[in-house]
Amino acid sequence: MQPIIEVHNLRKEFKAYSSRTGLTGAFRDLFTRRYKIVSAVNNISFKIQPGEMVGYIGENGAGKSTTIKMLTGILTPTSGHIRVNGMNPHKQREQFVRTIGVVFGQRSQLWWDIAVQESFRLLKKVYRVSDEDYEQHMSHVIDTLDIAPLLDKPVRKLSLGQRMRCELAAALIHNPPLLFLDEPTIGLDVLVKLKIREFLKEINRKYNTTIMLTTHDMTDIEALCERVIMLDEGKIIYDGELERLRQQWAEGKEIQFRFDRTVNHLTLRQITVHLPVEWSPTEKENVWLAKVNNEQVISEVIRQVAGQLSIVDMQVNQISTEEIIRNIYEEGIKHG
Repeated sequence: MQPIIEVHNLRKEFKAYSSRTGLTGAFRDLFTRRYKIVSAVNNISFKIQPGEMVGYIGENGAGKSTTIKMLTGILTPTSGHIRVNGMNPHKQREQFVRTIGVVFGQRSQLWWDIAVQESFRLLKKVYRVSDEDYEQHMSHVIDTLDIAPLLDKPVRKLSLGQRMRCELAAALIHNPPLLFLDEPTIGLDVLVKLKIREFLKEINRKYNTTIMLTTHDMTDIEALCERVIMLDEGKIIYDGELERLRQQWAEGKEIQFRFDRTVNHLTLRQITVHLPVEWSPTEKENVWLAKVNNEQVISEVIRQVAGQLSIVDMQVNQISTEEIIRNIYEEGIKHG
């Protein structure tokens, strides 16, 4: 099967200017500028097959958005090879954009002062979608995203959650085979996130839409993506199944304790001093997490704590994907 996205040795460099210090330095900068070459994306290669939902993840500055901008034709690569939907994104720009949908969480493709439905009509003309195709496809999209009551409202009067649902609908007016989502749920409440996730699953199932998702919200990745590509300093450090990543790095479990009173870190360490456990506080009052790498000592940790402290509630959880990925970055582990 022909990949819908094919990237080989992709590289993007930027010229970064550095200013000299002091008044003399500022004067010298007027005539000669010092600069260095910064590599935002550094020789990455991957393929994505039609129908895949792939999480593209990494810390701020890892090169995620730069990659997406090259894949969508906004930026021209410094070097390397890109084929998306069988085309070169930046050389076949006009033809190419009709085959993709893009949602940038912090940028809008809707016109601010006109009604949402007028923006939809304008985009329908831009993408040359027939009346029949528009009605057939968009009636389903509008109904599923529950945006019919919003269509006659100006975009500026919508809440963030309402606007993001409309942005997603706008990206799908031409029913593209490939959808790029860059932080699509940023700042949204839980109910809106759930609605958007369910909708994305449905269009993937119904239309075999390929989705490439970049986000810092790991619950989005866990809910939608079986495969993740992890980026660090412009290089791919992991490309594979999310479940395999969990199996490789999710050693042990977390025990969440909620106590009836305030407990400090020193007390907990003293109670479990002879056990291999790491304690960390949470944002919730009187709630602590005990990370246990050896699952065989879980019962002993619970027994020791329960013997000396009053436990209001307790649960044993798998180590979260967010915790796994944070540990990988903090420990500097590089896996390709």
